[in-house]
Amino acid sequence: MSSPDPQVRAARNLTDPSPESTPEEKRPRSPGNRGPVVAVTGAATGIGELLTAHLAASDAIKQVIAIDERRGEVSEATWHILDVRDPAIAEKLRGADVVVHLALDLDLETDPAARTAYNVRGTQTVLTAAAAVGVHRVVLCTSAMVYGALADNDVPLSEDADLRATAEATGVGDLLEIERLGRRAPRAHPGLNVTVVRPTVLVGGTDTALTRYFESPRLLVVAGSRPTWQFCHVEDLVTALEYAALEKIDGEFAVGCEGWLEQEEVEELSGVRRMELPSAVALGAAARLHRIGLTPSPAGDLAYTMHPWVVSVSRLHDAGWRPKWTNEEVLGALLEEVEGRHTLAGRRLGRKDATAAGAAGATVALLGAAAVVRRARKARRRI
Repeated sequence: MSSPDPQVRAARNLTDPSPESTPEEKRPRSPGNRGPVVAVTGAATGIGELLTAHLAASDAIKQVIAIDERRGEVSEATWHILDVRDPAIAEKLRGADVVVHLALDLDLETDPAARTAYNVRGTQTVLTAAAAVGVHRVVLCTSAMVYGALADNDVPLSEDADLRATAEATGVGDLLEIERLGRRAPRAHPGLNVTVVRPTVLVGGTDTALTRYFESPRLLVVAGSRPTWQFCHVEDLVTALEYAALEKIDGEFAVGCEGWLEQEEVEELSGVRRMELPSAVALGAAARLHRIGLTPSPAGDLAYTMHPWVVSVSRLHDAGWRPKWTNEEVLGALLEEVEGRHTLAGRRLGRKDATAAGAAGATVALLGAAAVVRRARKARRRI
């Protein structure tokens, strides 16, 4: 998920905007348009911006209410400038039929405690505020990562499979807590419907540990593992969120391309060769590097490049939705995005302003190369 990233939101203190810098602009309502009024949080950037523009252009939507800490570029929406953790959001949601909550911070660089405080408190506030003013549906967007990446996973997983993820990977603990809040909300607030959308590996302007895996000069493969890859282009996620907003589907469902790619197919399509390391070396090195602060990507991220976590998207299919992108096409788009970038030891080489934000896999690959060199040197000394 996107750090996101189309879904990434910086966890920062709200500053009071001046009237001149944050004017509210309202979209004229058409008397003949009887669709829902949809509010979008995190509407100024990433997926939130894409969804806001998409809904604002739709004849099936009566009005779009856009909420963020700054005003975005979609002039057809009604803008409200505030932090989603502010209880005043309730009045901004008044009159909305549906809220799509996309104000999340999943950035590798954000302090984990601050990230969790923002994500969890923001979701709590939005759910409570929505129920208080009579919104009847809230759409939450998490990730298929909540199913967990485990060696014994079915391929593909059923959408109603148990959520077996742990909080060891970046942001996954937050996503699990968001889903728990979503399950509790209808019990605490009768009449409130909560829909949960779980995209697979998100691609399209995103920056996550999983997309950075493809910035490495070699693709790390942990010996004995069985990687499988199922992608989701942000354009397909936007149309899936629209389905949820229009109440064409409810409950909990996954969104992504049909089928999946095995690791060998990924390597053939990408033309990037693999580096294979023993599990103990890869996981141990990733954990040590994260512990000493060399990389913000914890060892838990590596599991999602080792074990299968592809999932059926049958519920969306049953509702009439189809992805526009295939796994092969999304992989091609991802490779174009990352062309010229190289992530090693937590840094993107070739960028003077790069920050230490590498994927655990890239870091471990570098260590693996160093280990090979050390072994070769020792062997020469013994000769």
